[in-house]
Amino acid sequence: MLQSCCVLWLGWAACQRGSGRGCIRCPGKSDSLFLLSVRVVRGGAQALPPQGACGSLCKCRRAGSSIATATSQPRSSGRYPESVMACFGIHPIQGSADGHRSVTVQDLEPALPFFEKHKDKLVAIGEIGLDFTPWFVSTSQQREEQQKVFALQLDIAKQLDLPVNVHSRSAGRQAIAFLKEQGIQNALLHNFAGRPSVALEGVQAGFCFSFPPAVTRNDQRAKLIRQIPLENICLETDSPSLGPKKEERNEPEQIRISCQYIAAVKGLSVETVCEVTTHNALKLFPKVHQRLKQQ
Repeated sequence: MLQSCCVLWLGWAACQRGSGRGCIRCPGKSDSLFLLSVRVVRGGAQALPPQGACGSLCKCRRAGSSIATATSQPRSSGRYPESVMACFGIHPIQGSADGHRSVTVQDLEPALPFFEKHKDKLVAIGEIGLDFTPWFVSTSQQREEQQKVFALQLDIAKQLDLPVNVHSRSAGRQAIAFLKEQGIQNALLHNFAGRPSVALEGVQAGFCFSFPPAVTRNDQRAKLIRQIPLENICLETDSPSLGPKKEERNEPEQIRISCQYIAAVKGLSVETVCEVTTHNALKLFPKVHQRLKQQ
């Protein structure tokens, strides 16, 4: 049985602060993408109260207890058609009764019908990718198996003409090279922590990179953020993880912290970062843009 899967949510709504005059954090903008966190539990999903926040891409990842749990997730996009849009993918690290382990092709197989069944509701494939963290992945066979699972899901993304949201912990160079080898054009590397030189290879391929509020914990990624063009950056929260304080729960509204930090590092206004990253997200996720225009 599949032990762990990922359901991501992209949301858009009028800013909940102010009354049509624009967001207090981004004057002049009355609409903002926001994150609707979804807690995956046995028997379905619990939607956490959405909180308005400025930014571009806001996302939530949860590990489900089984594929049966995950298949309930697109229902939330039906309940909130104007503000919630779903993505789906099999994560490279799986949870089990014995802890965490590297993904196998057998983990992906139960999910394959799900992609086809919900292809009209999905706006992206993810969170998928590579994770070569040594205490999870210690052999070349495990790395090769991850690449097989990654490749199969990239094929699905190409068949469905959908962008991909990519996990690349301890595998930034390998993930970007693999995406290029597979002919992927629309990719988001979330919470990217690789070298700037590696990121620039992704920039040349047209990929985007997103950063959560956790980047404010120290300045380790300031150089990386400075070197990636703003036109290749999106915002994220990864709520409830990766907040500004490790011991505290991250919240959707803290997307503003990512925006403010990137603005400070690049010497730009918050308004500029908000506007450009929103444009980047809508370009990266064309089905989101299309649905918004239909509203």
